[in-house]
Amino acid sequence: MATGWAGDGAVQDQIDATVDDAIKRARSQLPSGDSLAHCEECDAPIPEARRKALPGVRLCVDCQQAYDADQAGSSGYNRRGSKDSQLR
Repeated sequence: MATGWAGDGAVQDQIDATVDDAIKRARSQLPSGDSLAHCEECDAPIPEARRKALPGVRLCVDCQQAYDADQAGSSGYNRRGSKDSQLR
């Protein structure tokens, strides 16, 4: 159902564009190139299986987990806040 000047599929088009942008952003953050033999944070050896599985890997598993946990804490999304604001 269109409202105002929006076309019939405008809402779905906006949702699709948002999802496409998120996918592009996530793919751009993936490592690429040659993997390192040693972690750039702690200098621990990176197993060959990890280097083959994830091209461009630069961190060992422990450092990557710490990095991911740090990024998750500052992601900027407050899902609970969003749901609460929708209920008001």
